Amino acid sequence: MTKNQTTQKLLQKRLKKASRHFTALKEYKFLIEQILIDKNIYQVDEYKQLQPADRAIFDAYLKRFSSLQDFLGAKIFPLLLDIAGINNNSLSEVLLYVEKEQIIDSLDSWIELRAIRNELEHDYPEIIREALENLKYCVDSFDRITSYYKNSVNFSNKYIK
Repeated sequence: MTKNQTTQKLLQKRLKKASRHFTALKEYKFLIEQILIDKNIYQVDEYKQLQPADRAIFDAYLKRFSSLQDFLGAKIFPLLLDIAGINNNSLSEVLLYVEKEQIIDSLDSWIELRAIRNELEHDYPEIIREALENLKYCVDSFDRITSYYKNSVNFSNKYIK
């Protein structure tokens, strides 16, 4: 098996895993939309009144969101470039190339999304209003992370036989 065939096989395997993350994320997004029909959970008082099961949906959404973004950045993007014959050495180079290839909309958007998501992983109850604003940002960024995932799949389809 050639190096390119090995890379293709590994990329296919990783895209299947990314698909599982994406499917779960999509399901949690739907559940969040159902909760938002009746409650504005981004208000501190409303959030505090949520049942533990509803809060768990937001935690699960953030976990899948984080997992998908991390997996794309660390495991998918480098292989996409490798399979396209684009040499890369560092994560910053990888991100610059995936921006150039229009897999992500902009490097700044990717970094901002990651920074806000990282803030949410450090759960500080004394700044709940800020945490809820960041949560809303991540939920509202569903379409962006979706495009990163789908653009990755579409890009890979050009090279996988």
